[in-house]
Amino acid sequence: MDNILLIFLCLLMGLGMQRVAAFPKNGHLALNQIVIFVALPALALFYIPKISISTTLLYPLAVAWIGFGLSFLFFYLIGKKLGWPNKLIGCLIITAGLGNTSFVGFPIIQALYGDEGLKTAIIVDQPGTFVVMATLGLITAAIFAKGDANSRQIVSKILFFPPFIAFVIACAMNVLKLDFSEHFQTVFQKLGAIVTPVALVSVGLQLKIDLRSQHWKFLRLGLLFKLIITPAIFYLIYKIILHGKSLAVDVSILESAMAPMITGAILASNYGLKPKLSSMMVGIGIPLSFLTLAFWYFILHTF
Repeated sequence: MDNILLIFLCLLMGLGMQRVAAFPKNGHLALNQIVIFVALPALALFYIPKISISTTLLYPLAVAWIGFGLSFLFFYLIGKKLGWPNKLIGCLIITAGLGNTSFVGFPIIQALYGDEGLKTAIIVDQPGTFVVMATLGLITAAIFAKGDANSRQIVSKILFFPPFIAFVIACAMNVLKLDFSEHFQTVFQKLGAIVTPVALVSVGLQLKIDLRSQHWKFLRLGLLFKLIITPAIFYLIYKIILHGKSLAVDVSILESAMAPMITGAILASNYGLKPKLSSMMVGIGIPLSFLTLAFWYFILHTF
């Protein structure tokens, strides 16, 4: 409950700061940089060295990777067919392809399935959603930010992206069975904890509800894909085709139905991929997802 309260409080704070004259108009840009340069690398260095991967984790591990791939195919094909600008396609791929599997996902899964469910949710999030964001998400942002970007520019952006650098270091430590001292782990954990409040305030600062905005039709399509189509595909694959009946399967499907990832929206915004639409995907997607999650929970436990 505390996490849910913090989500709405931080969004409201960001909305309120839009009316504070003393707060810089582009203050959200500085907050975005704090998330990208400080908090996300800290999360990678804290969590990834501790992850233990095995074949039993394939169901939850595949959620983020398959989900992002589906989003890429869906919005790239539709966008090219309808002549959408690259920045719009990239924005929807990232925000509809990455779910809020931790800050919203963890408390909801723990409330519904207990600590055993939470263990599965962590696998969906850390080697799944977080790693996809730092790799495929970054590559997508670099490609669609500038339609004429060459491969050297894209590779350069990836190699010097702070969360990716931290991800590589953390993966190497995982392979070598190493971890930081307790003091460093505590520091990384505390720095990583600022991701959600800072990112949500930034989202609130950029969130503008304009009923006449041209973004609404794209918002509806993005949220339809993220909250309904994506979990429907996973339900079809995991439950009907593969006949999955375990707790891990149910948690994986519910995690696939989570609202758009906050830091995914920050990444899209940081690369100039329709920042207003990115903020709307999170700001409207999170409260709406509580209704759609209830629907999917009913489906999972009725059929």
